Amino acid sequence: MSVKYEKKEHVAVITIDRPDALNALNIEVLKALKEAASKARTDDDVYVVIITGAGRAFVAGADIAQMKDYTADEGRAFGKKGNKVFSKFEEMSKPVIAAINGFALGGGCELALACDIRIAGEKAKFGQPEVGLGITPGFGGTQRLPRVVGMSKAKELIFTGAVIDAQEALSIGLVSKVVPGETLMDVAFEMAQKIAENAQIAVRQSKIAINKGMQCDINTGLEFEMQAFGLCFSTEDQKDAMNAFVNKEKVTSFKNK
Repeated sequence: MSVKYEKKEHVAVITIDRPDALNALNIEVLKALKEAASKARTDDDVYVVIITGAGRAFVAGADIAQMKDYTADEGRAFGKKGNKVFSKFEEMSKPVIAAINGFALGGGCELALACDIRIAGEKAKFGQPEVGLGITPGFGGTQRLPRVVGMSKAKELIFTGAVIDAQEALSIGLVSKVVPGETLMDVAFEMAQKIAENAQIAVRQSKIAINKGMQCDINTGLEFEMQAFGLCFSTEDQKDAMNAFVNKEKVTSFKNK
């Protein structure tokens, strides 16, 4: 199988497993990622998702051997397929963490960008080198990268095809944390557990409000926030947590209701 799916406690770990091809994205991998996303989304026992890669790469890009003879229509269809799969992770109400263990180039960088939080191992490399192959980024890079690192830096990276290391990725806000490679999955899982310990309705409403707000003007975004904020007051979790706080107690677990 090109993608492994494991569940530990309330965390689903999705591992792209084509190490001999540096986890390059082909039709098979995209189909398996789509299935894994659907499985995580519909499992009520999964609160957080971690995506990582096997071996030396997160994802080193799309499968060039498969793409090289595409026509314009076939290229467009492949881009559409990749975008639909990546959007499933971005639009999933559950938080998604990318644990980037190595090369995250082209489609790999784009997959990481579709995740909510990106943690990099010290040896991780990032880039959108597509122009060197005569194409543009096709799985969301021209849209998500400017939203994450700003337009000027995104244009520099895309126009030059430069590959940057984990520390530079941290300095431009592409990742939020850089850790030793051997601790990467432990750090990602610890973060996932911290998220899973909170009220999941509140966590998911926060993700929805952030994602919607980034696509509109701030006043419209504030409306989304107010809707999310108000909805939380209809939950048992809000009542339990606030009553416990007032009584100088602590909620030990949430009902997610």
